Amino acid sequence: MRGFVDRVHGAGLKFLLWYSVPFVGEKSAAWARFSGKLLRRIPGLGCGVIDPRYPDAREYLIQTYERAMRDWDLDGFKLDFVDNFVPNAEMPVGAVDGRDIASVSAAADVLLASVLQRLRAIKPDVLIEFRQSYTGPLMRRYGNLFRAGDCPADHVRNRLATVDVRLLAGDTAVHGDMLMWHVDEPVESAALQLLAVLFAVPQISVMLEHLPESHRAMLAHWLSFWRAHRACLLDGELRAQSPELNYPLVTATSADEQIAAAYADTVVPLADRAFIAVVNATRGTRLVIETPDLGERRVRVSDCQGRVVSDARMRLGAGVHRMDVPAAGSIAIDR
Repeated sequence: MRGFVDRVHGAGLKFLLWYSVPFVGEKSAAWARFSGKLLRRIPGLGCGVIDPRYPDAREYLIQTYERAMRDWDLDGFKLDFVDNFVPNAEMPVGAVDGRDIASVSAAADVLLASVLQRLRAIKPDVLIEFRQSYTGPLMRRYGNLFRAGDCPADHVRNRLATVDVRLLAGDTAVHGDMLMWHVDEPVESAALQLLAVLFAVPQISVMLEHLPESHRAMLAHWLSFWRAHRACLLDGELRAQSPELNYPLVTATSADEQIAAAYADTVVPLADRAFIAVVNATRGTRLVIETPDLGERRVRVSDCQGRVVSDARMRLGAGVHRMDVPAAGSIAIDR
C-alpha cells in the first residue's frame, strides 16, 4: 500500500482511503473482541455495528486510522456509514457494563471529534470526507469534505444532491458523486453529467482513453471553464431556485462574475457584472435571459466542446432576450 500511495503522491495528488467506520465483519479478527459490544447485527451484510459507547471500541477505531496514516502516509480518509450509529430497541441501555457514555449520539460525537483531533496531531491538514445522508452543519465539526450520495450516471440526482449539500455546507468543500456515462452517448448528453455538478467539485470516473474525441474535447472545455471560474462557482453567493421543481435554475454571483445554469427551459434573470456566463444545461437549443440595461456587450455563444458558434457585440437593454444556444452550450457576456 505504501508504494501505491507514494506513486500517487509522485503524480502530485493526495491520497484518501475509504473506511466503513461502524461495521465489524463476522469473519474479521476484530469480531471475537467486539461481537459482544454491538448496537445491532446486520445478517445480510455479515457484520455488526460497533457500539461507540464503549471506550475501547472508540480507541480501536481511532488507532486503526492513526496507524494507517502513519504507515502509509495517507492524506485523509473517507469515513463512511457513520449514520448507522443510531439507537434501537434491542441495544443495552445506560453507561454501565463497560460503557462510559449513555447516549449513542453523544458517543458518536466523542468518537468523531477524537478521530479528527488525533489525526490532526499527525497531519494538521488531514482531509476527512463524509457522504450524504450524514452531511449537514453539525458534521462540519468533524470533516472538511462532503460528497453527494451515490447516484451513478444519474445527472438529475447528482444535481439535486450537490445543491442540497451546498446549501447546508457553508464553506466546506462539496463534491459531486463520481461522473460516468456511456461512450456511445451523444456528446451533449454526456456533457449534462458534468454540468449537473458545476457548482461543486467534479470527480471524473470514466476511462479517458476510451472516450471518443468529441467527449474528450467536451470534458477539456468544461473542466477548463470550471477551473477558470471556480472562485465564483464555489465561493460566490449561491442561489438555487424552486426546490419543488428540482432546482431548474442555479446561480453563483461574486463581485465581478455571475454564472447561471439553466437545467430547464426557464427565464434566467441576470445581474450586472463584468463577466456573465449562462449555461444551457439541457438538450434544448435556446436560452431566455432577463437583464437590466447592460448596454453594449460582447456576446459569445459556444457549444459543449467550446467551439464558438457566434461572437458579436450586442446591445442588451433592460428586458427579456431569447438566444439560440446549442444543447449543453453556453453564452459568455463581457465588456
